[in-house]
Amino acid sequence: MRSGSISEAARTLGRTQPAVSSTIAGLETELELKLFVREQGRLVPTPEAEFFLEEAEAILKRLEISKRTLRGLANREHGQLRVAGIPEATADFLPNSLSKFIADKPSVKVALASRTSAEIEELIAAQQFDIGFAETPRARNSFDQIDFDLECMCAIPATDPLASKEVITPTELDGYPLALLHSEHRSHRQTLARFRDAGVRFNQRFELQTAWLGLRFVEAGLCALMCDMITAYNAQEKGRLGMGPPMIVFRPFRPRIQNSLSILTPTHRPISIVAKDFCDFLAAEVESIRTSMIKRTA
Repeated sequence: MRSGSISEAARTLGRTQPAVSSTIAGLETELELKLFVREQGRLVPTPEAEFFLEEAEAILKRLEISKRTLRGLANREHGQLRVAGIPEATADFLPNSLSKFIADKPSVKVALASRTSAEIEELIAAQQFDIGFAETPRARNSFDQIDFDLECMCAIPATDPLASKEVITPTELDGYPLALLHSEHRSHRQTLARFRDAGVRFNQRFELQTAWLGLRFVEAGLCALMCDMITAYNAQEKGRLGMGPPMIVFRPFRPRIQNSLSILTPTHRPISIVAKDFCDFLAAEVESIRTSMIKRTA
């Protein structure tokens, strides 16, 4: 119908005229419709053929769009990322990482949710999110995990004599006002145990939901803060840019307080190419932060 004749259609398709005629005949048999009638030696499309052509062109157009979309997915140009992270990570780390990752991917859409570690485990186990970033959980069959061995840092007012110390121990913080996460958090329990083992006074002044909230108290000289490594790194970066607390230093705390984190992905549903790439990117970001903080505090 586009070419105007069987012979021209055959040349366009690179086929023989009998092959094209046979294809048309087979299609008419399958549809139980007459698509062409012969008038004065020429094939003339029937009204049914006109309708069929319109439908076929719409299908072919949609197919071409689908091909382009799939090529875009393969090239990481399209897709969706559904990410759930703990509040400490969604405050800065995950938005910063996502911003860098999708900077050259304008068609990638992102959903970012802030949840507790327990909630993230359940969301990933239920296959409702592509990626979770949470405190390291117990292994489960419903998700895969990449674990990172991180630790808490001690945030000290820069004007405090303790800021000159290379390492902070419970002895240096005997009776010192502290800011910690809530009592159910593992870092809280570890900190309390370290003070008990050292036989020194544990003086908690502030109880927090996220470490980021405590930085202002430290900056004001009101306390020391047991801080996760990612929050410490982001605070330092903001300080270097003149955007964050400039009056805080971060020091290793010994005995070590573990604060390991994990990237979680669903086991029973394959993640997309773009999600897999972001997992790799996120893992590299976490490892870079760990290495950077170790070097800065060495």
